[in-house]
Amino acid sequence: MPAKPPSKRLARRLTATAAALAATAGALAAAAPATANDHHGKGHGRTVDVQMLSFNDLHGNLEPPQGSSGMVTETESDGTTKAIPAGGMEYLASSLRTARKGHEYSVTAAAGDMIGASPLTTSLFHNEPTIEALNKLKLDVTSVGNHEFDKGRAELERIQKGGCHKDGCSEKGKPYKGADFPYLAANVTDEKTGKPILKPYTVWQHKGVKIGFIGVTLKGTPNVTTAEGVKGLKFGDEVETINKYAKELDRQGVKAIVALIHEGGMPASKSYNYDCDTPGAGAGISGAIVDIAKKVTPKVDALVTGHTHQAYACTIPDPSGAPRTVTSAASFGRLYTDTKLTYDRKTHDIVRTTVKHPRAANHIVNRTQPKAADMTALVDHWSKLAAPVANKPVGYITADINGRGAETHEEPLGDVITDAQLEAEAPADKGGAQIALMNPGGVRSDLAYKASGSEGDGVVTYGEAFTVQPFTNLMKTFDLTGAQLISVLQQQVSGVNQAEPVILQVSKGLTYTLDLTKSGADRIVTSSVKLNGTAIDPAKTYRVAANEFLAGGGDGFPVFKDAANKKSGGTDLDAFVSYLKAHSSKDAPLAPPAANRITVVK
Repeated sequence: MPAKPPSKRLARRLTATAAALAATAGALAAAAPATANDHHGKGHGRTVDVQMLSFNDLHGNLEPPQGSSGMVTETESDGTTKAIPAGGMEYLASSLRTARKGHEYSVTAAAGDMIGASPLTTSLFHNEPTIEALNKLKLDVTSVGNHEFDKGRAELERIQKGGCHKDGCSEKGKPYKGADFPYLAANVTDEKTGKPILKPYTVWQHKGVKIGFIGVTLKGTPNVTTAEGVKGLKFGDEVETINKYAKELDRQGVKAIVALIHEGGMPASKSYNYDCDTPGAGAGISGAIVDIAKKVTPKVDALVTGHTHQAYACTIPDPSGAPRTVTSAASFGRLYTDTKLTYDRKTHDIVRTTVKHPRAANHIVNRTQPKAADMTALVDHWSKLAAPVANKPVGYITADINGRGAETHEEPLGDVITDAQLEAEAPADKGGAQIALMNPGGVRSDLAYKASGSEGDGVVTYGEAFTVQPFTNLMKTFDLTGAQLISVLQQQVSGVNQAEPVILQVSKGLTYTLDLTKSGADRIVTSSVKLNGTAIDPAKTYRVAANEFLAGGGDGFPVFKDAANKKSGGTDLDAFVSYLKAHSSKDAPLAPPAANRITVVK
């Protein structure tokens, strides 16, 4: 149905939006015409193909990620798989700029977590280098993600609008200019006013083509972010929010709509080129995004998602049964998604039928391509400024110690981190810890044996240690009864964590069996839970250490909120660095631990 003419106020707003984004509009799609009147996509017929490039969960990875965090799995024609090095802003820029060539109608969007949990090169400067890079990349729009709230609302608003950090400008005489693209936060409202803290949506326009973008983060953001980061904010339901603003856009005559959702799913395969529509549409993916996709109004034509750091390009039917793409491009800039949206100039909507509907594919950000010179200059500039801190050696290792890239519930690097935390908090004057527990989401990378710079193979720099533990959370030590400790272990696989278990990393001496053949809390074999070989006594009190996020009940562990006699310690990063210094040297490097504290029954 043709759109009604917009009001004068709306016309002015759409015109302003177009002016702000005109510089980032790309050029004409090279795909085959949708109708005989398409004139090969040159925009003179009834339909025109719009290219949408997207990515998610960049987390400030300007430099190529190390270890498994910088690899993408690809399935070959014979069924075997291979790991391909990928990522790095110099390569992401080259990939996107190459993909845009020949496409007059091209828009670039992201699904949150552009910053937060970032490497030292950008974190040291309050993530301003990442925003500078995204401006150069010509990003048109992104949703917020949970990590955009790591430093709280005021800092997110500064990131959007510009201005120096409260601690001062990152570079003397060079005020931070802010993001050229809008951060969208439709479901994040002020607790007092009920109004969104940032724009809920924006409209991209080029030569009469209009596409609305609505941005939301997961409603569970308060569960995965520190309480201080989300103070004074309310996070609404993703589906209700998207449907509300899709209706508003529709009333304004914007019929083509894309939802940017910082929530995701889990494909059945780790390969980026896995067909998640096998054996049927969307059959190869599970998780929160599936339920969301099935409920979001048919007014929305495509879903760009994130959060789970997985790669998928699926087709999940909307509530009316029409095909609709749901995509995610892994994380850290290792992939980008290219989606073809066929825009009908008569209906002002995206064509979505069983015969003709949006098509999407993920592509590797390969490191064999030429680097983007402007990004090389940007990365070199900030890396040089960070070098005096980042390049200091703090440890030595014999081989890769996998954390983020581990294929097991218990991560070798998780063992190192919890042992470091236990050692830091064990002295009586520090807290008297007997056990340390670590949330797996806080282990942000691997320790890679291969040198990332000139430090030499096997050398761990402060910058690399920071990438593993970037939050610098304070440590907390507190009392838990044996019964409470067992409840914590059961909460790994029950309650909000039942569908997608969150297996805590445990310090030396704590052992137990995880029986995956059972369900819910029964997956924890309570009789197997032991400390230094002795069964946990439900009535006895134990001193437990954890970072402040976990100790506050984060990641679905409310039992921690009932802990008694809490004592604050140093940061998790300091504990990690001190442990590496104390337990490794050039002549006696640290070897990957056996990771045999949790016995898994499958």
